[in-house]
Amino acid sequence: MIKIFTDGSSRGNPGPGGYGVVMLYKGNRKELSQGYKITTNNRMELTAVIKALEAIKTNNIKVTIYSDSKYVVESIEKGWIWNWEKKNFKKKQNIDLWKQFIPLYKKFNIKFIWVKGHAGIKENERCDELANLAQSSNLINDTGYKV
Repeated sequence: MIKIFTDGSSRGNPGPGGYGVVMLYKGNRKELSQGYKITTNNRMELTAVIKALEAIKTNNIKVTIYSDSKYVVESIEKGWIWNWEKKNFKKKQNIDLWKQFIPLYKKFNIKFIWVKGHAGIKENERCDELANLAQSSNLINDTGYKV
């Protein structure tokens, strides 16, 4: 099983943003992060999950994702995303990201766990640090963000 911790943040909403990921598997650790020029907090939270899943090389593996984003965790764990998909995401935000997420979700056996942010959970704190550091340099465009 792969354990994934994710976090995303933005200074301003919209504003510069970034995501951070910590992946743990069989004693190995991988960290991912990237900053964006203009984005939103929810986009960064969902982008963190997508980038983590894209980094996994084996299909059908068990994955536990720990996130402090109720937006992401509840959308999936409460099944809202599947109703949105049936309605072609009408009147929803971040459609581009949800459409990227769905095929990734189907490749793995994923469980989401919501964790309280800034509660001293070591790996979640590291993700927050990575997300904030990413907002400071080498920012790229969030091509899916629409003003």
